[in-house]
Amino acid sequence: MKKVIFKSVPFDKTLVTLALESGVDAVMVEKDRAEDVRALGRVTVITPEDMPVVELTKKADEDVAVKAIKAGKDVVLKKGWEIIPVENILAQVDTLALECESLDRAILAAGILERGCDTIVVLPEGAADLKQIVAELKLSQGTMELSTATVTAIEATGLGHRVCVDTISMLKKGQGMLIGNSSAFSFLVHAETESNPYVAARPFRVNAGAVHAYAQMPGDKTTYLEELASGTDVLIVGADGTTSLATVGRVKVEVRPMLLISAEVKTASGVKSGQVFLQNAETIRVVSDKGEPVSVVTLKVGDKILVRTDEAGRHFGMRIKEEIKEG
Repeated sequence: MKKVIFKSVPFDKTLVTLALESGVDAVMVEKDRAEDVRALGRVTVITPEDMPVVELTKKADEDVAVKAIKAGKDVVLKKGWEIIPVENILAQVDTLALECESLDRAILAAGILERGCDTIVVLPEGAADLKQIVAELKLSQGTMELSTATVTAIEATGLGHRVCVDTISMLKKGQGMLIGNSSAFSFLVHAETESNPYVAARPFRVNAGAVHAYAQMPGDKTTYLEELASGTDVLIVGADGTTSLATVGRVKVEVRPMLLISAEVKTASGVKSGQVFLQNAETIRVVSDKGEPVSVVTLKVGDKILVRTDEAGRHFGMRIKEEIKEG
C-alpha cells in the first residue's frame, strides 16, 4: 500500500483539515506549525527537514538522490520529475517519494516500473484531488479477473457456524467478498445491500459463509473466515472485477442452517469445480453473470454466477507451490 503525505507549506488550516478527513498517512508543515496540526487530529506530522527535496535537472541529480537514499534519508523528488530518471533511481533503491500536484501525476508515480514509488507527497495545488488520490492509492487494489460458473448442486446441510463480516464501509450493489471451500475456487458473495419486506438492508455487511471457508484477502493472500477480527483489512470485489479495501468493524459467528452450493467453470485445461457453504436465508446472495445479486433461496441448478478460479496451495494464507487438493 502506498503512503500518502500532504504537504501544507505554508501552513493552511483548511487544507490540513481536508487532508485529515481524506485519510492521509502524514502531514508535512513547518516545524513551528506541528502542534497546530496535532490539535486538529491524531496524525503523523513531519517537516521539510525530514524529507530533503532533490530536483532532477541533469543526470548527476539521479546519483545525488540515490546516494542520499542509500544513506538512510527519505528523499522526495521535486515536482516536474520525468519517468526515465525516476525509473533509473527506482532500479537502484527500495524506497522513493515523489511530489505530485494532481490525481493523474499521483497515479503515474504509483505505477512507474510497475511497482512505482512507495510514497506520494501531494502538494497544495493537488488538494482538490486529495480524496481521490487517497482512495485510488490506498483503497483500490486493481482489477481481478472473474469467471462465469454454472451452479451444479444446492444442498441443505444442517446447522453450522457462519460468519457475518461487518465492515466500517458502506458497500454498493455488485460488491462482496470472494469465499470458497478452496483457495482455487471462490464465489462472489454479495453484501447485504438489498432490502426486502422483512429485513432492512445492511450495506456494511457480508454474510460470508462457514467458519472454515477461505476468504480472498489483499496482497494475494487468503484467511479463514473464523480468523477475521476488528481492524482487519478485507478485500472487497465488484462484479466488474474492481477491488478495494474495507476494514472489519465486527465479526459475528452464529449457528445457522446452511446450504452447500457447488459450481463449475469450463476452461481450456478442463473443468474446474468448487463449493461454498452459505447460510440458508433470503438475505444471503451470490452474484449472477449479469452482475445482479441472487438470493441463495431462489438460486437454481444451471444458473450462471461469478467466481474466481486460481491455483490451489496456501500456507498460512500465502501462495505456495506444492501438490495439494482441496474440495
